[in-house]
Amino acid sequence: MELKQSLKMSQQLVMTPQLQMAIKLLQLNRLELLDTLSQELQENPVLEEMPGDPEQEEKQEIDVTESEVKDIGSEWYLEDYQSGPTLPNFREERSFYKNDLTRKTSLTDHLLWQLRLSDFPQEEQKIGALIITNLDDNGYLQATLEEIAEGSSSELPLVVQVLKKIQEFDPVGVASRDLKECLLIQARYLGVDSSLVNKIIENHLKELENKNYQEISRELNVSLEEVLQAAKLISQMEPKPGRSFGGEEPHYIIPDLEIRKVGEEYVVVMNADGLPKLKLNSFYQKLLKDKGRIEKTEREYIQNRLQSAIWLIKSINQRENTIRKVAESIVKFQREFFDKGINYLRPLVLRDVAADVSMHESTVSRVTRNKYAHTPQGIYELKFFFTGGLSLFDGNSIASESVKTKLMKVIAQENPRKPYSDQQLAEILKDSDINIARRTVTKYREMMRILPSSKRKKII
Repeated sequence: MELKQSLKMSQQLVMTPQLQMAIKLLQLNRLELLDTLSQELQENPVLEEMPGDPEQEEKQEIDVTESEVKDIGSEWYLEDYQSGPTLPNFREERSFYKNDLTRKTSLTDHLLWQLRLSDFPQEEQKIGALIITNLDDNGYLQATLEEIAEGSSSELPLVVQVLKKIQEFDPVGVASRDLKECLLIQARYLGVDSSLVNKIIENHLKELENKNYQEISRELNVSLEEVLQAAKLISQMEPKPGRSFGGEEPHYIIPDLEIRKVGEEYVVVMNADGLPKLKLNSFYQKLLKDKGRIEKTEREYIQNRLQSAIWLIKSINQRENTIRKVAESIVKFQREFFDKGINYLRPLVLRDVAADVSMHESTVSRVTRNKYAHTPQGIYELKFFFTGGLSLFDGNSIASESVKTKLMKVIAQENPRKPYSDQQLAEILKDSDINIARRTVTKYREMMRILPSSKRKKII
């Protein structure tokens, strides 16, 4: 064991502050970028928002000598970060929806409101509130009656009595303990609780789910027509009473860029609406030039803030230029899609675009994550244009998204009494020169949340 010194040469990647900031900004979507810029405007006094219309502002020259700002380099002038092509009336011709400011009523709020307006004694109010707060998003009771009785310090018969009252609240069938109870309550409320409807709900829900009407008819010794009529009534009931109150609030998409056709060519235009255009505060620049007015610590602070501000503005420029380059490359590869629609989407991988724009695949991946483009065919995430493909019998290939669209159209046109099986769907697509296996059809159908043929069959 001994201590000694040795020299060693090696290479390693150092994440400079500029590189860290550039990577961070590149992977942000539009709303995240807006939040980041707003925060920087609050925290960095050297930064300020440029007033007026950004499109009418001239380029800003930074009047600070290189020696007064350390480690910035000689190319730290500001570029106009709306440097790409601009089109007349771009802002006026586009409108984006905003979400409502009101909060959506939840199932719990709706039921508690009914409970407060009902003529319930105080003890029953307590039991009812405990029942309502133990419902899941679909409206089913998750606690046992014994747990409700223990939690409210009440007798079990009284809990059962309150439960039956709440099950008649709107939506009817809420607070049921299983699907069977939910459907029976709705049948009674709708006045269709005939012996046949009740028997099917109580004993033949599995056969009903699989549309095995012949089996139900044979088991209950009734005609097929009667089973079909009862099944039609049951199908109109709501198996998840709380569904209309569930779900998240809608999130409206604001595109990061627009791909517009001008003449015979497509032009990529960045969406700068709502984004602050940054500039440097001239007051702090003047302070740096007058060395006698501020102390050394204050000067160092302003220099650091100025350096950070310039890095931010340059990173924003770089972010937009990178996004634009990737979008223009996508347009070049997917030209037929923009001209003719989804059926002409071609297979594309990150490596193709990365080689075209001389970037790393990880950079292209960051650019396309959570970035949306407004195109002549609709609004799409940039990742949408990167898709695998299937081979055609003529040797060419077709994008999987195009195959899914064709598959959906075939299913939409099928006979509802005799829906196509996955094997039949594969054969139909093969007739269109698409070389696809049955298991691939099954995978695509499940991805699109389309039921199998046994459950797509409709009552006529």
